[in-house]
Amino acid sequence: MRWLFSSPIDLDHARVTAAIVAAEAQTSGRVRVLVARHRAPRPIAAAQAHFPKLSIATLPQRNGVLIFVSPRSRTFAIIGDRGVHEQCGEAFWTELAAAMTGYFKQGRFTDGLVHGIERAGALLAAHFPPGSDAGLPPTDAVEDVD
Repeated sequence: MRWLFSSPIDLDHARVTAAIVAAEAQTSGRVRVLVARHRAPRPIAAAQAHFPKLSIATLPQRNGVLIFVSPRSRTFAIIGDRGVHEQCGEAFWTELAAAMTGYFKQGRFTDGLVHGIERAGALLAAHFPPGSDAGLPPTDAVEDVD
């Protein structure tokens, strides 16, 4: 997806991290947020390239979600592993991306990410209850990537 706004991006890492912690407390699934330092004009392809390198790609239930953001190109993608996608279908991702775009267009970058994390977390909680993630580390941080 692409969003347009001219104000600088200000990300409240603590708030985004808190949203990840809260979402993951309700599920065996995991949510990762990657913020790219580079331009990513094809954000879905970039997210798909990063996904296999992350710990969420090895979850037994295939219930990881990645939110990939490239502020330099003003693009983002939100993708789920096979187990998640089988539960929600394409319509969920399209609707969620549209809602996040609305926040981003208003310059509310943190709010958009938190909304995406909360909605993804609710989906994960509904289909992947906690308890089956023994030994898996939480992914409670926003990561910058090259």
